[in-house]
Amino acid sequence: MRVKRMSLVLLCALMAAAVVPVARQALAQDDKADPGLSDVLTDMLRGAEGENATSGPDKRVPFGREEMQLSFAPLVKQTAPAVVNVYASQTARLRSPFDGDPFFEEFFGRSQPRAQSSLGSGVLVDPTGVVVTNFHVIKDADQVKVATADGREFDSKVLLKDETLDLAVLKISADKPFPVVAIGDSDALEVGDLLLAIGNPFGVGQTTTSGIVSALARSHIGVSDSSFFIQTDAAINPGNSGGALINMGGQLVGINTAIYSRSGGSIGIGFAIPSNMVRAFADAAKAGRDFFERPYIGAEFERVTPQIAESLGLETPTGALVSSVDEAGPAAKAGLKAGDVVLSLNGTPVESIEALDYRMATLSIGTNASFAVLSKGQQAAMDIALERAPEGAKLAEVTLRGRSPFSGAKVAELSPRLAQRLGMRTDVKGVTVIDINRGSPAAGFGFQPGDIVREVNGLTIDTAATLEQAAMQETRWWRFTVERDGQILRQVLRY
Repeated sequence: MRVKRMSLVLLCALMAAAVVPVARQALAQDDKADPGLSDVLTDMLRGAEGENATSGPDKRVPFGREEMQLSFAPLVKQTAPAVVNVYASQTARLRSPFDGDPFFEEFFGRSQPRAQSSLGSGVLVDPTGVVVTNFHVIKDADQVKVATADGREFDSKVLLKDETLDLAVLKISADKPFPVVAIGDSDALEVGDLLLAIGNPFGVGQTTTSGIVSALARSHIGVSDSSFFIQTDAAINPGNSGGALINMGGQLVGINTAIYSRSGGSIGIGFAIPSNMVRAFADAAKAGRDFFERPYIGAEFERVTPQIAESLGLETPTGALVSSVDEAGPAAKAGLKAGDVVLSLNGTPVESIEALDYRMATLSIGTNASFAVLSKGQQAAMDIALERAPEGAKLAEVTLRGRSPFSGAKVAELSPRLAQRLGMRTDVKGVTVIDINRGSPAAGFGFQPGDIVREVNGLTIDTAATLEQAAMQETRWWRFTVERDGQILRQVLRY
């Protein structure tokens, strides 16, 4: 009996050994084999069964020695020429403690300006020479140069930049069209998809690394206000900022932006801005916009906390809670009310307020969007027009002068459009700082664009003219109140 069992096991093993080479040969000859049979044999050899055995015709694990030896080289040759190096330089004057003293200046001299530079990467997305990179790569730069993969170097012009999104668009020119990378659909990415990261880490030269999509829709990582990042384990290091994140179709799916690191080097946690946001930003730059305009519906939103979700009967804290609605805005006209919860936008679920902000920013002004809303315990659908944020009254920009801490600051009265330009809530009112001259008293005292001046020496500030009048007071003592990022700051100083 034992001999018979051993013989039966040996026979089964020989049959299996005979089936495997035949199955592999059938898979290798796709033009001769039935595709349906090929899929079945693939599932048999993987030991999979049922509907969960395959992940689709264009997504599967490597099978066989031949596929394990495949190379990314053709993909790199196709896309790498469109990835460039970005060199930003700035002249900074370091103030000496002896400046202004004739005696010490005679011996030590005046402080001399010093050049500061930064290095990053960029991606050509238009054959006319449109380059997308990160804002922090060119921040405060006096001159920005772009070096292409073939060794040519160009002066560039900044078409558009946005610190809140950490994106910038540059323009270079040449006699012949530039190689480009087509912008893909970042919403089509799935966790586990293969990716390539191309850039210039540490200035060593163009480098390509591979990895996968580790996570999607990452937020609150402290990088920028974009708050909707692709996470990848492809090695990203300093200098990769602004470089390309490429999918297996040779399309740009992200702009490499930041890493999580304790040492300054890559530990496999990198973040990229999704390509759908990059496309919208690049289109705005090519259209000649002075800032990146987001569609306006006249509503502000807050996070849905677990307590709010429980009170509204939601199983999970998902969606975006409507906190306020402009009575004259498109949202109010469509029936949206404070206390409603937006659950989806154009059929895509809205998991958080960051997801809603991101998806709204990628839509075009002048179109309509379909919102699924939970209102008073009932789900409803409404179409809301996406409009340009209203300018309000004629924008009166005033540059403050005189002997005051505000001297050198350019201020204006807030409108929804100006608030959007400064990355603020569109329902905020007041007089805000929109720009500051370098080296001015306002810069020295730490004023920032977006600061709202509420009070100066007991005078309530409600217009730019009122602030201009207050800044011209003949006094050495200054008491003022400033709102910054929703916080009230009070200061008393002698100047």
